[in-house]
Amino acid sequence: MAKKSFYIEAGAVGILGLVSIFLIPIIISGYQLNLLGRFLGLAIAAIGIDLIWGYTGLLSLGNGIFFALGGYAIAMHLKLQIPPGASSQLPEFMSLYGVTELPWFWHPFYSFPLTILAIIIIPALCGAIMGYLVFRNRIKGVYFSILTQAATIVFFNFFNGQQKLFNGTNGLTDFKTILGVDTNLPKTQWIFYSLTVILLIAAYALCRYLTSGRFGRLLVAIRDDESRVRFSGYNPTGFKVLVFAISAALAGIGGAMFTIQTGLVSPKAMDIAFSIEMVIWVAVGGRATLYGAVIGALLVNFARTFLSAQFPEIWLFFQGAIFLVVVTVLPDGLVGLGKSLFSTKLSNLLPAKKVAT
Repeated sequence: MAKKSFYIEAGAVGILGLVSIFLIPIIISGYQLNLLGRFLGLAIAAIGIDLIWGYTGLLSLGNGIFFALGGYAIAMHLKLQIPPGASSQLPEFMSLYGVTELPWFWHPFYSFPLTILAIIIIPALCGAIMGYLVFRNRIKGVYFSILTQAATIVFFNFFNGQQKLFNGTNGLTDFKTILGVDTNLPKTQWIFYSLTVILLIAAYALCRYLTSGRFGRLLVAIRDDESRVRFSGYNPTGFKVLVFAISAALAGIGGAMFTIQTGLVSPKAMDIAFSIEMVIWVAVGGRATLYGAVIGALLVNFARTFLSAQFPEIWLFFQGAIFLVVVTVLPDGLVGLGKSLFSTKLSNLLPAKKVAT
């Protein structure tokens, strides 16, 4: 029954994805399509947050690291798309800082297949190493959150200070071509948007598959009572490391798709505030639902775009107010509110059972 439900849900999500790819671009403008594509990239990262926080109970405040690593990976490939006749075969910022030879770790990013692997593997490997060092010592709860936040500060300061290697605080920008095609053409932007939709569906299907069976029940057990899981003969460390690595990989994929449609990646993506924003998206949509993370990411970011344009001085107060309302009034998020209203309405429509006397 569970497998049948999974296939039905997968079919519905697939149909929704096809509609998003072919119908939405006809309805909205090119700018709005680009905006939607960026936010769908953020939604991929939000699903990873929901997997580790909503289902496993690990509140990570450092997924911005993995998001930025994925963004830097695709940006490094794009910066190496230099025409053969150019005066310098180095990214322009390196020439400004007096670099005469491309650093060794940039060379693999000439290859597009290796870049795709790097987008997934580098964040996943960093997440696995970080997770192993933390989880093997049975660090959890608020201490885990603090450590991921501290790691964010370390990565931010490193990338921010590397002017010659990553252009420091300015980041990598001004991408022109990918695989010989102009990145700014409307058709190219549509391809980026369509690929983001496909990757979002794939990320959702993967996480739904992981959380709908025995593995998912084990993750929930770790979230609710890790000590009992240990007493039952399971070692939670390996499962938590795996989930953290998957969450990091999803953040890297989301960061790459966001970067390629935004045209910019900088150390600001590793800022603590951005990692906290990711958590807010999941909290607003609804924890442990997966689709709630997507809804939250889209709603909060569209609201931010509107509010920052209408109220540029105070829009951050609106974002804080939204989070406070969700935490105090709607702990299950908008999805939880919708389920509660639906069940209440359904119970009112159904006839009440007569009590036997």
